[in-house]
Amino acid sequence: MTNEILGLILIGCMLFAIFIGFPISFTLIFLGLVFGYLGFGELVFYLMTYQFSGVMLEQTLAAVPLFIFMGILMEKAGLMERLFSAVQLMLSRTHGALFIAVLFVSTIFAAATGIVGASVTILGIMAAKTMNRSGYDVRLAAGTITAGGTLGILIPPSIMLVVMGPILEVPVTDLFAAAIVPGILLASLYTGYALLRCRLDPSLGPPLPEDQQPDSMREVFREFLLGLVPPAALVFAALGSILFGLATPTEGAGMGAFGALLLTLAYRKLSWSGLSDALIKTLEITALIMFLVAASNFFGAVFSRLGTPMMLTEFLLGLDLAPIVILLMIMAVIFLLGWPLEWVPIVLIIVPILLPLVEQLGFNLTWFGILVAINLQTAWLSPPVALSAYFLKGVVPEWDLKDIYAGMMQFMVIQMIGLLCVMFFPQIALWLPELIYGK
Repeated sequence: MTNEILGLILIGCMLFAIFIGFPISFTLIFLGLVFGYLGFGELVFYLMTYQFSGVMLEQTLAAVPLFIFMGILMEKAGLMERLFSAVQLMLSRTHGALFIAVLFVSTIFAAATGIVGASVTILGIMAAKTMNRSGYDVRLAAGTITAGGTLGILIPPSIMLVVMGPILEVPVTDLFAAAIVPGILLASLYTGYALLRCRLDPSLGPPLPEDQQPDSMREVFREFLLGLVPPAALVFAALGSILFGLATPTEGAGMGAFGALLLTLAYRKLSWSGLSDALIKTLEITALIMFLVAASNFFGAVFSRLGTPMMLTEFLLGLDLAPIVILLMIMAVIFLLGWPLEWVPIVLIIVPILLPLVEQLGFNLTWFGILVAINLQTAWLSPPVALSAYFLKGVVPEWDLKDIYAGMMQFMVIQMIGLLCVMFFPQIALWLPELIYGK
């Protein structure tokens, strides 16, 4: 049996093991060792040592725990509740005002945290009861909350983009700059769709009742500024310093984490127990991601040395298909894998497998990375596995899972339209990096 065929069997075993529930990291290490030893002998042990040490020495990945810590602290500071309430009251006489408030706050929160689970949970807690009380359509409300929450996977500082940068060998700064316009585009598409539905059928999002509308807009505007300015200033300081070359991603993440700590103190939301809880959560999430990064790097190195990626690349190129058709096939594979798998194994295992083919086709890797990110964002809205539905159901148990799914599917279609826009008009993603960095 050739090493290339051995690599195909390796992928089959890996997918089977993950789908039936084996721990991903240990599965990758075990299969990498077994198939690597069968393919090229004792060299596999040296390869594992090299890959694990390489991950520990990768400076960019040091930004991961800092951005996670920043996100957890911003969640504890309670700024999003204040901002949501202010936007809701400012638009109290508008049909679909709560949809606008949810999507506006979710965009700000995505830039402040980058954690999808936290975004969907917080938005559900803040908005669901008010939407129920105001007579909003459950399906459209659920779709708005889940779609808005998934923006955290794309809008910088996204943890996924930090992890993806070294894999694609693309600067994280380029990925951050490239993700901003597509992120705003998707938020705008969501908002436009919700408002269009309310325009066609005003009963889907009625104005707030008279007794809940504000008497004076001065206090509302003050709350809006207090809720918006601190997180916006923090994001601008951390993200702006990275984008404009004033700080590395790790240094910018450090600034963001320190700023989030100061904000939490300023709003008197920080306690020793809260700080301890935030640090433990950061440690747990970081250990999970970093160990999986090391395991998947080792697995990918074994797979690559077996020669299977090159064989697959030559096979697909030999089909004489147009590059855009092959790209659509790649996106379809990633989309389908996004149903049962989270973004971590897809970015760390599947993307490196596809990378030689993408490079052979001559696609811009920054653009390709953004396409993968939008595609995986879509997977968060794809029933029946979509985790966003379960996050929302957990905090709003009175909403039927069937209605949540129905709402998510509407926004998944909007998401696919956004993906196709970026695919067929690459400058949506590449314009800002070219403007800032001149490339």
